[in-house]
Amino acid sequence: MKGIILAGGNGSRLHPLTSVVTKQLLPVYDKPMIHYPLATLILAGIKDILIICKKGDDKLFKKLLGTGSEYGIKIQYKIQDNPNGIPEAFILGEEFIGDDSVCLALGDNIFHGHGLPELLQRGAEFVNTGGGAVIFGHHVKNPERYGIVKQGKWGKILNIEEKPKRPKSNCAVVGLYMYDNSVIEIAKNLKPSGRGETEITDVNREYLQNKKLRLIKFGRGYSWFDTGVADALLNASNYVQAIQNRQGLKISCIEETAHYM
Repeated sequence: MKGIILAGGNGSRLHPLTSVVTKQLLPVYDKPMIHYPLATLILAGIKDILIICKKGDDKLFKKLLGTGSEYGIKIQYKIQDNPNGIPEAFILGEEFIGDDSVCLALGDNIFHGHGLPELLQRGAEFVNTGGGAVIFGHHVKNPERYGIVKQGKWGKILNIEEKPKRPKSNCAVVGLYMYDNSVIEIAKNLKPSGRGETEITDVNREYLQNKKLRLIKFGRGYSWFDTGVADALLNASNYVQAIQNRQGLKISCIEETAHYM
């Protein structure tokens, strides 16, 4: 399985912080934001990673991360001229993905919890051995802000909705997705939504219709932050500070993560 970090976009919800630097290079306590999704992919056992970003930002990411050889991985870079939706990552990354499966991590999503490597590796194994797709869910108190997945008896996925006005569950789909190789063609055939861009929810619905979609839930004890707004960015920084200062252990330190793996 290969990995993609989507680190494009304009970061408009974080202006003026993002007027001169992309949000994925903003600090989350003591590390650049992009270190967190990068550590997540490494924990999933992924060694080949593509970072998709705006023109000009690639030079900054290369200065920060280089080729990845320092961490025992390989990092490549791809320019996204205009943000046309999350699924565009699979089209831009088609040559990089080749015939492999792929894990997509959004560049502003942070995950932490005991047993996270095992959970991620289980998802990768599901896709690599059985095909299809794996999405990850997290309980939220304000489900109308997220893509929501509803399960029925025996965990069967019944429905996925994007920011529903009347949510049917409190399980939000987080910014981490694992797909088999057919995701490339699915992404190519998507039509833009009313927002003028393609939606990752439509990709997941395609897998759901074909009965090839699995859900892995982050249970109690796991933390998830979507740091695309100022409050969430601050909350994530405070969380990392509190855990690290209390335990004396680092969260998403890519040097330590690479050594661990």
